[in-house]
Amino acid sequence: MTFTLDGKKVWIAGHRGMVGSALARHLAETDCSLLTADRATLDLTRQQDVETFVAREKPDVIFMAAARVGGIWANKTFPAEFLYQNLAIQQNIIEAAHKTGCRKLVFLAS
Repeated sequence: MTFTLDGKKVWIAGHRGMVGSALARHLAETDCSLLTADRATLDLTRQQDVETFVAREKPDVIFMAAARVGGIWANKTFPAEFLYQNLAIQQNIIEAAHKTGCRKLVFLAS
């Protein structure tokens, strides 16, 4: 069974990053409605903010491409902070998707 994005509301969490921006460019050529929110608008590490955003926007599909990144030096210098923030982002989006009945969640993890 094929799942099409035509006519669907699609949220790309992390739309300004390398993978998220490539996905946004690709999906801009399809018949879906793209949802985005930058860091100034939505703090993905705050559970209530994420749940409020997802409940309000009601995306049919969520692509999780969001993460705190900083390169080799930053990751080596602040490993716990990067891990903590990335886990918070992931759990907040997954929980919000579940609570709102989002049809598809694509988790682009590394």
